[in-house]
Amino acid sequence: MASQDVLSQTTRLASSSALLQVLFRVVTFGLNAFTLRYLSRELIGVVNVRLTLLYSTVVFLAREAFRRACLSGSTKRNWTKTINLLWLTFPLGVFWSIFLGLVWLHLLEVPDPSVVPHYQAGVVAFGLSAIIELLGEPFWVLAQAHLFVRLKVIAESLSVVSKCILTVILVVLYPQWGLYIFSLAQLFYVSVLVMCYVIYFVMFLGSPEATKKSFPVARMKALLPNLMEDETFVNWKEAWLTWSFFKQSFLKQILTEGERYVMTFLNVLNFGDQGVYDIVNNLGSLVARFIFLPIEESFYVFFAKVLERGKNVKDQKQDDVAMAANVLELLLKLVLLIGLTITVFGYAYSQLALDIYGGSMLSAGTGPDLLRCYSLYVLFLAINGVTECFTFALMCKEEVDRYNFVMLALSFTFLCISYFLTHWHGSIGFILANCFNMGIRIAHSIHYIYDYFKESTYRPLTGLLPSPFLVLVYIISGVITGFSEVVFCCDKGWVARLIHISMGTLCFAATIVTMFCTETKLIHFVRSQ
Repeated sequence: MASQDVLSQTTRLASSSALLQVLFRVVTFGLNAFTLRYLSRELIGVVNVRLTLLYSTVVFLAREAFRRACLSGSTKRNWTKTINLLWLTFPLGVFWSIFLGLVWLHLLEVPDPSVVPHYQAGVVAFGLSAIIELLGEPFWVLAQAHLFVRLKVIAESLSVVSKCILTVILVVLYPQWGLYIFSLAQLFYVSVLVMCYVIYFVMFLGSPEATKKSFPVARMKALLPNLMEDETFVNWKEAWLTWSFFKQSFLKQILTEGERYVMTFLNVLNFGDQGVYDIVNNLGSLVARFIFLPIEESFYVFFAKVLERGKNVKDQKQDDVAMAANVLELLLKLVLLIGLTITVFGYAYSQLALDIYGGSMLSAGTGPDLLRCYSLYVLFLAINGVTECFTFALMCKEEVDRYNFVMLALSFTFLCISYFLTHWHGSIGFILANCFNMGIRIAHSIHYIYDYFKESTYRPLTGLLPSPFLVLVYIISGVITGFSEVVFCCDKGWVARLIHISMGTLCFAATIVTMFCTETKLIHFVRSQ
């Protein structure tokens, strides 16, 4: 597949995924705001922190390394061996689910049954849901490697919307069920997700479309583990790369979910405070999930296909290097501007957003300060996603192994800083520690990118330098909206709130117009792709 075609399909995948995530979050945003009126903070804390951490840890440790390794390089490979390797995620998931489930049941603090009933059933259900989701891993990797945009959109749409609808129905009709509600919804979610992929491939394989595309798998039986005569069960090069990524993914999971591990294992916050923190965290990370994550996932595939892993810039095809450098520069500029916009406007509108979303339960206390800090953290998330996306797509096995030692030291430092900052400044300490963590990771990735391109004429890191005039507009907008919040928000009635919103709208419009005038190259890229 030509590089330009890969770029075109990758941007379609990223934009479709981003649009999909926007629709998801609009639906779940409204449904969660509705269910907040029926649930206690403690129940939310147990579900969204304790049980979701169990699920995310199992699936991350079981599949992340396999995804990284099996999506690297060309789609022209021995897919039978790759599929065999991917099926190893299932027994690995069973092991992690049982091991971590026992930890969650017997070593961690158990919630008060009168406040959060059916905790044991919740642990079993969330662990089982992780195992069920891993059954679809070979299908997901095949679809992602061949850029099946519609499949991902449809599967995730149906599963997320189904989960939300079932949750709302059960919360309204049977609020006394407690964790049974979220256990059933989680199992329903993963079942729908896996079935969507299975049904799609049942219909696709053997069809004229599959034949036309020369799809490497002809029958559903080929998607099951297969023993080949006189050949190894897996591609050992992929297997060793998977092992390198596994060591890295273990550390990355600690860094990604570090604050939840600290909350879960060190009990620095009670379940109610964990619930408030998680709600604010979810609100603050909306953009990271529906824009930054699809960009990172999709363009990891792009960079891995266009450039060869482990080769320096002089040994690559120069046309591909030029395209990759240009795309990287524009992606950095895009996520930087999105992050700056959220940081500037998020500061003045955090309290209003929380008051509208969850009432005084969220807007009183530390909630607004949490969301303000998270607005700054989003900027770090934005830059880190793209820089690590490029770095991980190009690192050879030895570089991945060396980076693992960096991640090990960073993981230990992050956990220590999280613990001490939380004792010093409560839940805000988690976000400050995350900013430090992301800053170090960004510095490492920037150093890698600089070294990679230093022997060429390309300087993609200039994407991190916005127009000075645009920076000035950001500063003016921040001052105006900050003053507006002090004067008009948020206990002076709806008229004052509307004035505050209007001031923000005008400043935001001025910022967008300035972007169109000063960042013409980026605007052309977004429009054309």
